[in-house]
Amino acid sequence: MTTTEFTVTGMTCAHCEKSVREEVEKIAGIEGIDVSAQTGRLLITSDAEADATAVIAAVDEAGYQAASV
Repeated sequence: MTTTEFTVTGMTCAHCEKSVREEVEKIAGIEGIDVSAQTGRLLITSDAEADATAVIAAVDEAGYQAASV
């Protein structure tokens, strides 16, 4: 298992976290997601390193901006 970390800007509440989680869950191979509006962090656990481009696109689809750490 690998953990990949991203920063997410624009999140302010639990609804924001839910929106990001729902979009990122659609990416194949993702085993676990920990997203926090308070810290602005998104941690993804997967069998192989997560596709950063796909994650950033999913976060964008949710209405926020992400960047790899």
